[in-house]
Amino acid sequence: MDVKDSNGTLLSEGDSVTLIKDLKVKGTSVTLKRGTLVKGIHLTDDEEEVECRVEKVKGLVLKTCFLKKA
Repeated sequence: MDVKDSNGTLLSEGDSVTLIKDLKVKGTSVTLKRGTLVKGIHLTDDEEEVECRVEKVKGLVLKTCFLKKA
C-alpha cells in the first residue's frame, strides 16, 4: 500500500510531516495551525489516513491530503 502526502511524496512509518491547512480537532477546543510539525506518524489500514500525536491530542487521525512531508 502506497501512502502519499498532498504533493504525491511517499510516506513511511515514523516520518515527520507538516500541516498545510489550519485544522480544528473535533471534540476539543484545539486548532492545529498551518505549518505545525508532526513527528513519528503511524500508517493505518486506510491509505488516506495516518495516526499521530500532536501537542495535547493523542491518537489523532489526520487525512493525508492536509499533510506535506518535512
